[in-house]
Amino acid sequence: MRVPFTAVPDSHLPPVDELLSIAVNALGGSERQGQLTMVRAVQKAIDDEEHLAVQAGTGTGKSLAYLVPSIRHAMDSDTPVVISTATIALQRQLVDRDLPRLAEALAKELPHEPTFAILKGRRNYLCRYKATAGWPEDDEQDQLFDPREVSATGRMVQRIQEWAEETETGDRDELVPGVSEQAWRQFSVSAQECLGATRCPSGAECFAELARARAGEVDVVVTNHALLAIDAMGDLPVLPEHDVVVVDEAHELVDRVTSVVTSELSESSVMLAVRRVGRLIDQPIADQLMEAGEDLKALLAAAPPGRIDELPQVLGLTLQLIRDTAWRCITAMGPRGADKDDPDKAGQRKAAFTALDEVHDTAVRMLDAYGHASEADRAEVVWLDAGTDRRPPALRVAPLSVSGMLRDKLFGERTVVLTSATLALGGTFDALAAQWGLGDGKGWQGIDVGSPFDHPRAGILYVAKHLPQPGRDGLPQQYLDEIAELIEAAGGRTLGLFSSMRAAKAATEALRERLDVPLLCQGDDSTMLLVKQFAEDEPTCLFGTLSLWQGVDVPGPSLRLVIIDRVPFPRPDDPLTSARQRHVAARGGNGFMAVAANHAALLLAQGVGRLLRAQDDRGVIAVLDPRLATARYSGFLLGSLPPFWRTTDPAVPRAALKRLSSTSS
Repeated sequence: MRVPFTAVPDSHLPPVDELLSIAVNALGGSERQGQLTMVRAVQKAIDDEEHLAVQAGTGTGKSLAYLVPSIRHAMDSDTPVVISTATIALQRQLVDRDLPRLAEALAKELPHEPTFAILKGRRNYLCRYKATAGWPEDDEQDQLFDPREVSATGRMVQRIQEWAEETETGDRDELVPGVSEQAWRQFSVSAQECLGATRCPSGAECFAELARARAGEVDVVVTNHALLAIDAMGDLPVLPEHDVVVVDEAHELVDRVTSVVTSELSESSVMLAVRRVGRLIDQPIADQLMEAGEDLKALLAAAPPGRIDELPQVLGLTLQLIRDTAWRCITAMGPRGADKDDPDKAGQRKAAFTALDEVHDTAVRMLDAYGHASEADRAEVVWLDAGTDRRPPALRVAPLSVSGMLRDKLFGERTVVLTSATLALGGTFDALAAQWGLGDGKGWQGIDVGSPFDHPRAGILYVAKHLPQPGRDGLPQQYLDEIAELIEAAGGRTLGLFSSMRAAKAATEALRERLDVPLLCQGDDSTMLLVKQFAEDEPTCLFGTLSLWQGVDVPGPSLRLVIIDRVPFPRPDDPLTSARQRHVAARGGNGFMAVAANHAALLLAQGVGRLLRAQDDRGVIAVLDPRLATARYSGFLLGSLPPFWRTTDPAVPRAALKRLSSTSS
């Protein structure tokens, strides 16, 4: 049921247009039509309790356009508004820059100065009790035998212990430089492992509880998509009661929610449960679970990685054995509320129950994924992840769609505003609306407020139609020649976005000797430092893969050319996307367009969006993959991109880049 909106009577708050004008003037900005259109649309959505999707191009000022009506609503209803982001960078921008400046600007116009707080998952906060109670370490059997790794972890643990004595928030992000997950796990607990504030000896000073208490007293709560999903879909609320959510970076919502509801089963997870149950039950019962884990380890080591469409008999028997032995351990543990007067014992029991529940419930979920009458009836997919040198093979299970969950749990309970620079794929919101569970347009609206950039005058979209289609055997020589000639014309100043790290490294190795400009490759150093170096030295080029497609913001002459090696379709052997394609097709839809083409359009739009970051920016987007000009789906992909001036003539971008290079030098 939707939380009712109850406005404070006779509040007489200024209209949203006036508040926006005050904020823009105070912050030294200028009024933008797209921003004004968006602020009015957000206010109307809140007033009408109707969901809204807003595409707002870079430079629109969309954070101000949703923060102003959000703050106004929080004041009017005496209820916080939740702002959810996909990235830490945007969370920090909102909390450290946008909200403090906006609160100061609007303080005199509102009943009180707007307040705000950031709220993260419990795992992100130091657990005072675990840090002092000497719980058994989760990873004692999983320590790498490289002494350098062990000593590095030990140094991190010591840093955390010293920091724990002085921190006021317990927030992991305060630790700079950061620490490994292995070290941090020794000082944190999940929501399932937590004893609860009333039972924990450190409950009164719990960092996670204090953060949640602060969030319940402010006007704006900033969080992330994962915690938003946990709050919406869990049995117990994590976020304070609210009736409006703004989802920024909404193009990532489905992937983040899918990650939250994806479960894993491996030898490590089973052995963790065995260790945690320890001496809490009779050894023969724990040994049964350990033997089941060893059976799983042998099975996964011999099985080929990839999607598992039909349940092999031996895997089915192994999953049943894990399910049943985990349940015997749970039963042997006795009542869950036992030992509540002994916090140390209660903490160990809670940790054991959590690990056992995870193993048992995941095995049940994997078994339930099979036995459907047809492919169209299937709800989940199971696959084997081959693992790495440091991570053992693991079975994973994920839903084929999260649209039903979002429709019922997120959109059914509150008013939701979704925004991003890339939401209208193929020119409409239909594709993402279907993934969100919003259906055929009832109860929601989608608007594109445009961009302040004059795309046809500011940039050229060049598709190298004359090149061969990309293959699986690395970058063809023609591609390397094309990249080299474009970079030479630009005088460096190039961001190379590649579909794989292998392609990025191959291009880097092939071109470093050939070009006279510095060439950086993702992995040479931390991505943050590489981007900083790229931005500060104009001739420098930077090559990389996925995180650069969405995470680079370099305005000015350091970036004049964005090269994209191929249309970024998901890998054909990706278990989840391939299963989703087949599922859509089984239900009579076009699996390729609904899944692969949507994925490619979204990532392509994000990559193209790296070029223009400020009003004076100019440059070229060069897509080397000729399919963007020749394939039957090219119209859909092009319709998802900003309206740059388009060409397939190789001479045009080279001439334009040479002109830009001469004006920059």
